[in-house]
Amino acid sequence: MEVFEPFRAGLPPLGRYWRSLWARRSFISEYARSELREKHYDSVFGQVWLVLNPLLLSGVYFILIVIIGGHSDKLRYGHLTGCLFLFYFVSNTMSGGLGSITRGGKLILNTAFPRIMLPISATVIAIFRFLPTIVVFLVIRSILGFPIGWAMLWAFPIALITTILALGLAILISVINVYFRDISSFLPYFTRTWLYLSPILYEVSALKDKLRTIENFNPLFSLLNSWSRAMVHAQPPLASDMFASLGWALGFFIIGTYFFLSRERDFAVRL
Repeated sequence: MEVFEPFRAGLPPLGRYWRSLWARRSFISEYARSELREKHYDSVFGQVWLVLNPLLLSGVYFILIVIIGGHSDKLRYGHLTGCLFLFYFVSNTMSGGLGSITRGGKLILNTAFPRIMLPISATVIAIFRFLPTIVVFLVIRSILGFPIGWAMLWAFPIALITTILALGLAILISVINVYFRDISSFLPYFTRTWLYLSPILYEVSALKDKLRTIENFNPLFSLLNSWSRAMVHAQPPLASDMFASLGWALGFFIIGTYFFLSRERDFAVRL
């Protein structure tokens, strides 16, 4: 039996909350699958589009950098493509988490469950969309003849840290969107600006020293540099970059989760 009390900011009993969340892990999987089916990702053409979309995106930047820009450095193109795919994983997670609470309004009003399941499901969907891009990039790097080494295994912990960061951002932005609906109009401009301020169109080594201060304010700066070193150059990431990336990821996850759980009981009134 669920007892509904007047809203008061504060954390619910965490032990019971996490147990309830774990008990509903199959629901998270099915909810994510239903969202993917709604977008036809379970069909042949939907699965083809998951691969075709990053290929087209990569092709656009190939035209901009290699053909129009006149650059023949294949490492630069590989860096751009690999980092672009990782960036869009974070961006897609945020976009999915943005409306996860507001879209699930009827479910929230009629069913008792840990609401954090909704942004988690959005993250699972983004993971399914990200996996084909990794396959595409591995094919591209093989065609370009990039070196292969054991250092590429660093991609697994880097991807895990990225997932924690993306989940934290999705949880945080889902709460903000409940109180400020106009953020949905602002998010595309924010992500585009974030892309240009991140080491995607350029490598960290090419950045002037006086511009390196953006590294201290960009959660993706060290993460993308580590990803490029591992996946493009087959080199181990810098320890400082890994610790900085982990700090950003845990920080956003803890802050986002605390903010979400402390306001969760207010969602039904706001929706």
